Amino acid sequence: MKRVILNVVKNLSTASSCLQILRLAQDDTTFIIIIALFFVSLSVSAPAQTPFRVMFWNVENLFDTQDDPQKNDNEFLPDAARHWTYPRYRDKLTKVAQTIVAAGPECVPDLVGLCEVENDSCLDDLTRRSPLHEAGYRYVMTHSPDRRGIDVALLYQRSTFRLLHHQSIRIPQGAVKRSTPTRDILHVAGKLQSGDTLDVMVCHLPSRSGGKARTEPFRMVVADIIARTADSLVQVRQHPYLIVMGDFNDYPTDRPTDRLTDTKAGLRNLMKGMPGGTYRYRGEWGIFDQFFVSAEVPVKRVEILRFPFLLEEDGKYGGDKPFRTYHGMRYQGGYSDHLPILLEVDFNF
Repeated sequence: MKRVILNVVKNLSTASSCLQILRLAQDDTTFIIIIALFFVSLSVSAPAQTPFRVMFWNVENLFDTQDDPQKNDNEFLPDAARHWTYPRYRDKLTKVAQTIVAAGPECVPDLVGLCEVENDSCLDDLTRRSPLHEAGYRYVMTHSPDRRGIDVALLYQRSTFRLLHHQSIRIPQGAVKRSTPTRDILHVAGKLQSGDTLDVMVCHLPSRSGGKARTEPFRMVVADIIARTADSLVQVRQHPYLIVMGDFNDYPTDRPTDRLTDTKAGLRNLMKGMPGGTYRYRGEWGIFDQFFVSAEVPVKRVEILRFPFLLEEDGKYGGDKPFRTYHGMRYQGGYSDHLPILLEVDFNF
């Protein structure tokens, strides 16, 4: 009798198994034993709750092959110096898709922040016409006045993040006090399965081109806008869940990133003190790509994704370095000059 009961309990997912239980329950004692085994089997066989995963990656110049007369995309055309052909573009999409899928062994990340994406055409191709199409991502992105034509975007899974609204936060050129406009900040709000609202900001701060000291004031202006936006959000959310991610072009100990932790939102830098890096410059690893979260976000873990296919040997300085698409003007066919970062959060669904 015990062996029969155990066999039935192992197959409780079928309706016929439920009928077998009723037939076996000839007395109250047998019924209690079966019900007890039923709940034990649920506790053993039920999969652990999958954490909410958030990925960010600077994908290094994801351009299509079409000329946009409103942007300075001339380097990334088939007849340009980089010879950015359609096969190379398709290969780049495949590599981006491969990396996103690899970031979620059980299921793809719920959110993926990207920077250095040219336009909607690239994201349409990535989400609908690459190996990533089966994942069912939707996306939102900025359309910044950046002259190179590179923007930030957020891919999201509709089953775990129901889009409420999104906006591009424009950086006033006069405030930055530089000759060229910089990239917008993307703010996205969505409803979690728990019913709570999650606010996400994706950003790509001005580069260090021209030197750190000369360009740091530009990044301070953007960091201040991010911080003030974060403070305004915590005033209107009952449970202020906020994630800020991006390529900050500064390290966790620099002034612009420190500014983000000086907020009413209580933002904390999850990358501060972490070993390794996401970007390598002259043989030294550093962390340009970072996650900031509000105090209420229940962080499980954060890591830099160092998949072997994203790396190559550094012949000049030793060790390894990101396997990038281009080294200077020479095409290498790699993935990116940055490594992705991944955050896992235990939202109570």
